[in-house]
Amino acid sequence: MAKVIEMNHPLIQHKVTILRDKNTGTKEFREVATEIATLMAYEVTRDFPLEEVEIETPICKTKSKVIAGKKVGIVPILRAGLGMVDGFMNLIPSAKIGHVGLYRDPETLQPVEYYCKMPTDVEQREIIVVDPMLATGGSAIAAIQFIKDRGAKQIKFACLISCPEGIKALQEAHPDVDIYVAVIDEKLNDHAYIIPGLGDAGDRLFGTK
Repeated sequence: MAKVIEMNHPLIQHKVTILRDKNTGTKEFREVATEIATLMAYEVTRDFPLEEVEIETPICKTKSKVIAGKKVGIVPILRAGLGMVDGFMNLIPSAKIGHVGLYRDPETLQPVEYYCKMPTDVEQREIIVVDPMLATGGSAIAAIQFIKDRGAKQIKFACLISCPEGIKALQEAHPDVDIYVAVIDEKLNDHAYIIPGLGDAGDRLFGTK
């Protein structure tokens, strides 16, 4: 079963409180979401392999560690996932960026893909799927399947806010995908909103209603 890593770092908890506050405006919401994503990227990349190289410091020659040629892809789930991309790119500037867009069919209630563009060598990359909210898990489950269908073999999922229901659903659908979340909230309400949550992340990121 996939790992679930909740990041209860004091800086992340402090910044999540800013996101939750209904009085936080769009500009600050975007900035803080990016800051949290950068802090999360530190943990998501913890298991990246290293190799030893020889360099010369101002004092002497020495052997030191570098990332061992890891190819990374950042894939936001449109549109709210875009709010986390810059945070990850701050630490992994060489990563390629893909995009997944989907909507829910009003009759079948099933996720339908309307856009999916991946790096050409997606099967060789560690793909980090990002979306601020993991509520029912429906969008994340479908998006990850679309990405797998295009050849991706190593996938992680990162979100800002989740709940037990969404985590359980994602684990059951994709037991090979580790989940990284800033905060795990209490539950979903009757309208599939996370409680206490932070409202609609897309609307708050982009100033829409």
